[in-house]
Amino acid sequence: MTLYDISALKDKLPEQSVLRAQKNTIQTIVLAGGSPILNEHTVHNGVGAMVRQGEYVGFASAPVSSQAEVESLLQNAEANAHFMQGKSGRNGRAGTARKTICYQTPLEERRISQQHLMSFVQALDRRIAERYPGLGGRMISLRADSMEKHILTDDGTDAHILIPRCYLGISVSVQASDGQMVDYSQSIGGGGFFDEYFSDPALLDEATETVVAKAHEKAGGVYSRAGVCDVVLANSVTGILAHEAIGHTTEADMVISGSVAGPNLGHVVASPLISLTDFAFEAFGSRVPLPVFADDEGTAATDAVVIRDGVLTGYMNDLRSAERFHMQPTGNARAFLFSDEPLIRMRNTCIHPGTSRLEDMIAAVDDGYLLLKNGSGQADGTGEFMFGIQFGYEIKGGKLGRAIRDTTISGLAFEMLKAVDMVSDELDWSGAGNCGKKQMMPVSHGGPAIKTRLSIGGR
Repeated sequence: MTLYDISALKDKLPEQSVLRAQKNTIQTIVLAGGSPILNEHTVHNGVGAMVRQGEYVGFASAPVSSQAEVESLLQNAEANAHFMQGKSGRNGRAGTARKTICYQTPLEERRISQQHLMSFVQALDRRIAERYPGLGGRMISLRADSMEKHILTDDGTDAHILIPRCYLGISVSVQASDGQMVDYSQSIGGGGFFDEYFSDPALLDEATETVVAKAHEKAGGVYSRAGVCDVVLANSVTGILAHEAIGHTTEADMVISGSVAGPNLGHVVASPLISLTDFAFEAFGSRVPLPVFADDEGTAATDAVVIRDGVLTGYMNDLRSAERFHMQPTGNARAFLFSDEPLIRMRNTCIHPGTSRLEDMIAAVDDGYLLLKNGSGQADGTGEFMFGIQFGYEIKGGKLGRAIRDTTISGLAFEMLKAVDMVSDELDWSGAGNCGKKQMMPVSHGGPAIKTRLSIGGR
């Protein structure tokens, strides 16, 4: 099933309109204890149309098979915009001008059968079962997805983009001496296709060995002491906090809804060591995990600088919010499926690296924790967060101690950032996640390790 060709309508679009052909391919396999519990291959393929009249946008979408159907979508979107404008009794304002872009991704879709993926996952599972017969449980998950889009606008944008990614997760559980089951997991992969990362299950032996070793180390660990303490947050924990506790509060639609970022624009919200950017397609001279070259309003994607040297300097915007806040649109309007209307969404959100070495950061903590791996969690518009921590170590007298069991961290994002006094010089990204703001969306987040102070849970 190929992406519907909308090229013939390039010069026939109504004023202030966007036409988007989109195909999402998602392949997911999950094995638990060797038994398949999920084996799914889905394709969503169709066209979405948006037409703006003043400050109002009409949207329509459908699977299509002819140009007449696409033209009908444009007419429906225009009628929807006219209806909303009429209901309001206001003419509204013209939208912020787009920066047009013409871009053609160099990639072509690679089709790998579900049977091939299942065979690989089953072979890996058998290998783990044979090598580690004493495990309390094991789970293998594979997700390969891609988003292909062709975006046309009336003022010149013509962008055809394919963004694939593939991640494989290995999770094992072991029994601790107190009878508790303890688990540890690791995700492997990145932006690209399955065969760019995985060819032979035997090549994952080292990764599997690490997962099993960490699970046993955690099983022999201790529970953290509840209270406020000094912590070093590793890259992955910093990244999820950058996304959930800070990024969401600075999405312009969340600001309009009353997030804590609204009254703090131009104010100090973090240590001067902290800068945070939602990157479009390149960061610090390298390609980001999920590059976005044009958003789903047809705006050329640019970096959204959110915090610079501790000061909140801007938001992530679409066309309408950029106009409202007198800012430049950054290309943050994204839709997950062809049937979804674009929302303001993050892309590649990252705290910038600093100058400290991780070992020096650990040495600077007398009594605290190194937190290495996050679990699930949540944050709200106030910036208050609570996250699970799957793995970490005690720090005693500036040296690593015992591993710790599952715990939680909590606090207010801006207060936690103000307490940062060291930022590591090493940056790491995670691109395996999906953000669930109203509709799913592939996102990546990253950061260095940071030393700060926050609340940690106990047993």
